[in-house]
Amino acid sequence: MIRVAIIGAGIGAEHLLGYRALPDRFRVAAMCDLDTARAEAATGGDAGIAISGDLEAVLADASVDLIDICLPPHLHFPVAVQALEAGKHVICEKPIVRSLDEADRLQAAAEVSGKSVFPVFQYRYGHAMAQLIALQAAGLTGKPYVASLETHWNRGADYYAVPWRGTWSGESGGALLGHAIHAHDLLCHVLGPVAEVTALTDTRVNAIETEDCAALALRMENGALATSSVTLGAGEDTTRLRFCFEGLSAESGSAPYAPAEDIWRFIARAPVTQAEVDAVLAKVPQGHAGFAGYLDAIADALSGRGGREVTLQDGRRSIELVTAIYQSAHDGGPKPLPVSRESAFYEGWIPDQP
Repeated sequence: MIRVAIIGAGIGAEHLLGYRALPDRFRVAAMCDLDTARAEAATGGDAGIAISGDLEAVLADASVDLIDICLPPHLHFPVAVQALEAGKHVICEKPIVRSLDEADRLQAAAEVSGKSVFPVFQYRYGHAMAQLIALQAAGLTGKPYVASLETHWNRGADYYAVPWRGTWSGESGGALLGHAIHAHDLLCHVLGPVAEVTALTDTRVNAIETEDCAALALRMENGALATSSVTLGAGEDTTRLRFCFEGLSAESGSAPYAPAEDIWRFIARAPVTQAEVDAVLAKVPQGHAGFAGYLDAIADALSGRGGREVTLQDGRRSIELVTAIYQSAHDGGPKPLPVSRESAFYEGWIPDQP
C-alpha cells in the first residue's frame, strides 16, 4: 500500500478520484492546501484523510511514501526538490518544471535521493491508445507518414480570474504549456521524438500575457510530419488526433480531456487488411484509464514491474519541445531538437517582465 499526500486541492481533487479507483494500491493519507476549507471540500469530508495547511509537516511525516504536487507551475520545481530531499517519491502536474535547466537539476536531485519523479500525462491511458500501441507492436502500422492534432478549447475571463493564470510569472506559459502539452505528449508517445519545430503563436482570445492560439509544424526524428492547431477560443472543447501510417490510419473522436478513452477508427490501408487490424484490436484488454491508469502504472513501477509509467525523461522531453516552440515563435523559423545547454532558452523561455 502506497501512502500519498496530495499538495493542492484544485486539480488534486481529480487526482483523489484516481487513487480511490485503486484502493488496493494507494491510500491518500493527507490533503494539504493553504485553504484548508477547500482541502476539506475536496475530500468530501473523508475522515481518513488528514487536512493540513502545513507543507513542511506533511513532508516530515515518515509514513508518507509519495508526494503528489498539484500546485501552480512556478511552485513545481522547488516543491518537487523539497519532497525528494525529504525522501519521498514525487508525482508532479504539468508542466513539471519551467526550463531545461530545472529539468536537469530535478533529475540530479532524484538521482541523489534514490527516489522517482513521475510527470502527469494521464491522457496516455485508455483503451484506444492501448489499441494503437498494440497495432504498432504487431507491425501493422508500418512507416509513419503524417499526424495532425487539434487542441481547440474554450477559456474565457472566468478561467483567468485566478490571479496566477495567464501570466508568465505564475502560469509560466499559455495554451502550449498548459493545454496542448497533452496532445504533444501523445504525439511523441506514438511517433517518438521531435527533430524540428516551426511555431506561430498569438494572443487573440483573452486579455492575458501568454499565448492562447498557436500553429505548429513538426518533423519527427523518424521523418514523419505533424501539425498542431491550438486555440482557447473555440465554441466548445474538442481534442482530435489523426495518425496516417503506411498500413493504416488512426482517428480519435473529439473528447477533449480523455482522447485515449474515446472511440477511435482504425482504417486499414492495402496491403494490410481490415481483418488483420480488427483481429489485433479484439485482443486488447480493457484496463484502467485516465488518472487511474496513470496511477496504476506508477504502482507497478514502484513495485519493480515498470514499463508503462510516465518517466522523468518523458517530462523532460515535453519541456524540451516547449522550449524549442517558444524559441521558434520568438526568433522565427524552424528550431532543431535537442536543445543544447548553450541555447539562450536553456534556462527558460519566460520573457523579461517590463
